[in-house]
Amino acid sequence: MDAADAPDVLDAAAAPDAADAPFDPSSPGFLADPYPAYAALRESGRVHHYAPTGQWLVPHHADVAALLRDRRLGRTHLHRFTYEEFGRAAPPPEHEPFHVLNDNGMLDLEAPAHTRIRRLVSQAFTPRTVERLRPYVHGLADRLARDLAADGGGDLAARVAEPLPVAVIAQLLGIPESDRPLLRPWSGAICGMYELNPSEETAARAVRASVEFTAYLTELIADRRRKPGDDLLSALIAAHDEGDALTEQEMISTCVLLLNAGHEATVNATVNGWHALFRNPDQLAALRADPDGLIPTAVEELLRHDTPLQLFERWVLDDIEIDGVTIPRGSELALLFGSANHDPAVFDAPATLDLARRDNPHISFSAGIHYCIGAPLARMELTASLGALLRRAPGLRLAAEPERRPNFVIRGFKELLVEM
Repeated sequence: MDAADAPDVLDAAAAPDAADAPFDPSSPGFLADPYPAYAALRESGRVHHYAPTGQWLVPHHADVAALLRDRRLGRTHLHRFTYEEFGRAAPPPEHEPFHVLNDNGMLDLEAPAHTRIRRLVSQAFTPRTVERLRPYVHGLADRLARDLAADGGGDLAARVAEPLPVAVIAQLLGIPESDRPLLRPWSGAICGMYELNPSEETAARAVRASVEFTAYLTELIADRRRKPGDDLLSALIAAHDEGDALTEQEMISTCVLLLNAGHEATVNATVNGWHALFRNPDQLAALRADPDGLIPTAVEELLRHDTPLQLFERWVLDDIEIDGVTIPRGSELALLFGSANHDPAVFDAPATLDLARRDNPHISFSAGIHYCIGAPLARMELTASLGALLRRAPGLRLAAEPERRPNFVIRGFKELLVEM
């Protein structure tokens, strides 16, 4: 079947089960709980065209996992095609500061540029580097949880989930404490561009944040060149391989990528995870009864159960075929992580939160060459904050039903009010 002959996902004849649970990222109901819509997509096929964004939705775990490793796809097409050759319009000139910043990060590059940058970053961002942070991470998590408990509760997002990864990434990079309040607003503004069809207002905020973030890091890099320290930024400056080194822009884009990914993924994984625990009191009780035994598998299950990054996009660089449907070069795939993580072909009772789940090949950190380089640090942070809150706030409970952020791709809450 050619792409032109493929039915649209909104066609009731193509997806009869979707009538009761339509895929509609603009709907509050869908944003509150997208998982029934994902089930309908999986039941009605392996690939669906979604007219509002012009993307092809891929909902099954096996397909998502395979396509993340398929070199006929790419995070960019510019290493092989111009915009005109690829049949795509170039971004508006006024968006250039965002795209210069974003497009020079390794998450949005392909080989050979991606290979070179990831190799150089890996020299600096080593397992030993991450491991050295363990006392700092656990000490800060304990202090944040203790203060929340001492106040009888509050907004778990603002008091624990947000400050922990912000401080940890800033500590890793060597960003002075006085400057750290700047980071989260810049990160939030830039990440708004990763949603489907971002508005011009969203783009303008992202451009401003890109300009300010770039200017700040340019000055900080210049300072580290003069006075190297024992931090990741100094290590990135020093990283060389067979005469190669990171350019100034590549360093800036790498720092922003680490900050943004570190903030958004870990913050939302923490808040989504605690919301899931409050909604499953039997699982929370089991976790409180055996924290040492359950925390390792609980972290993985919470990442799977309500996935913080719901969608990852890929450009089709060469025609591919999925289930008899030809997807032509120039198309865009939307790989649905949230759906893949609830695929019953891979996970027993996927809608059930099971903190003791052992067989858990979730793809919340992606796969292939773009597997999250910060995954070990994210796991450390999630383990530390979960353990600290269980220890310091054993009677923690939900104080009010939280409101979801009006986002689809990066899934989280505006706040999570808790009490003792």
